[in-house]
Amino acid sequence: MFRHHRLRICLCVLAIASTDLGASEAESAPKAPAVPAERPALPSRSESMAAELARQLPSTEVLRLQASDEAFMALWRPANVAEPKGLVILLPGAGESADWPRGIGPLRRGLPDYGWHTLSVSLPDSPGLLPPATPEPEREPPAEEDGPSETPAADSDPQATPNEAGYLPEETATAPEESTSEAVQAEPDQAPSTEPDQGPQLVERIDGRIDAALAHARTLQPGLIVLLGQGTGGYWAARYLQQLAPEDVRHLLLIQPRQPEGQDDSLAQLVPALKLATGDFFYQNGTAARTEARERLNASRRIQHPAYHQVGLPALIDDRESEQQQLLRRVRGWLDKQP
Repeated sequence: MFRHHRLRICLCVLAIASTDLGASEAESAPKAPAVPAERPALPSRSESMAAELARQLPSTEVLRLQASDEAFMALWRPANVAEPKGLVILLPGAGESADWPRGIGPLRRGLPDYGWHTLSVSLPDSPGLLPPATPEPEREPPAEEDGPSETPAADSDPQATPNEAGYLPEETATAPEESTSEAVQAEPDQAPSTEPDQGPQLVERIDGRIDAALAHARTLQPGLIVLLGQGTGGYWAARYLQQLAPEDVRHLLLIQPRQPEGQDDSLAQLVPALKLATGDFFYQNGTAARTEARERLNASRRIQHPAYHQVGLPALIDDRESEQQQLLRRVRGWLDKQP
């Protein structure tokens, strides 16, 4: 009896030992590497701003256009008159949305009251894009030096202010990170450009979007098409016209134009050579902006440009709403003077 009891004890000890050995072997066995889950690609800054605008603005204003194999957003507003004067295609600068609160947004909403359809196009981001390229005006009085602030290249006076428009800008849709972007923008005379080199793929994408905007505009038979670019958007507009020269684009408008990094041809080379009616608007209280504007003006004089007008605007830093009303009045006044 005692012998059987001892045997049972031995069997239990062996069972426990074998269980511990199996557990230790299982723990020491190498584990299969975990396969990381694939994350969807994050949308670009321009796509995020376009999606935010599409959520905030009326669906009647939001268009989806197709450029080659990519869709993009544009904002449409018809003219608020019985007989429209034409259609203005607006190109924002780097880092700006199609309804940017300075320049692009007020113009796209205000010009329809004076007979112009507007079509504002969202442009793709530059690789590694940092905050917007259109600089804030310098917060100091302009230096007392000769500059092209009031020097048209033709007989008419570009500083002649049309009658008061009575326009009150609407509240613009808020773009993602808009306040942060404006707060950290570089001063035009101090910080180097933050925009990286522009590759051929970016240029082709921008040209494709301008193509698509023009194709849509032509379906409306507006009679007159104007291309308006702000910041680097002004450069892309001038480059497109220089490369393709569409006959139905009669006028070019530039708002504080800027040459992107990585582009060899300067605005002083591109703009005067176009020989079409050009309104060149820039803010005077920035030394770099005045110098670049003087270069464009001198280049237009050397070739006796028939219809190049330069308009220097004082920046009303403490009154943003009045500043945008001033820009709208000057732009529509320039358009009204064109034949």
